[in-house]
Amino acid sequence: MKILVTGFNSFRGVPVNPSEQVVRALAERSRRDARAELVTAVLATEYVAGTKRLRRLIRTVRPDAILCLGVALRRESISLERVALNLDDDSTPDNAGLIRQGRKIAPRGPDVYWSTLPLEALQKALQRRGIKASVSNHAGTFLCNHAFYVARQETAPRRRIPCGFIHLPGAGGRQRGALLRRFVQAIECCLQVIRKEKSRGKLPVRIRRG
Repeated sequence: MKILVTGFNSFRGVPVNPSEQVVRALAERSRRDARAELVTAVLATEYVAGTKRLRRLIRTVRPDAILCLGVALRRESISLERVALNLDDDSTPDNAGLIRQGRKIAPRGPDVYWSTLPLEALQKALQRRGIKASVSNHAGTFLCNHAFYVARQETAPRRRIPCGFIHLPGAGGRQRGALLRRFVQAIECCLQVIRKEKSRGKLPVRIRRG
């Protein structure tokens, strides 16, 4: 089962992005274990370049599942995002200096896309491991939400596959090394759940184009 996992690079106010660190750690582990079937990518924190690369990855890799990662500095636990909004609305410039406020991501697209990940199963699995996790109804209106929406747009409706977004909390004053290891463990746990649920037929089945 081929899974695409993405994160973002650093941006204003976030000199070290844990989603990038987690993706790089997963990539290293995947190189040591070919059975993992992980495709990893760190996206530019830019509306145009990041979106182009994400769309290209999904269309060329044709993954069986997609897990996008990002950071939410004010969150205190891992957030499993439920909904992607068709809205860019943030005063923060991306890394190319672009600001998008009050604009639809896809002018003719639906107002929302729902995650197709097994959110409750993910939450329970994380909590069983002592990892704080919650289901969130709002992925913000910056690039995390933008990537989430684009990924779901690419996988719906004919290419509908397990696809969603997870926010990692900021490090705050905590030890970065220990926290990174915890984040990697958390995402590996999520990947295990996705594989298990898919094998049991509880996740959307990819429809191949003829």
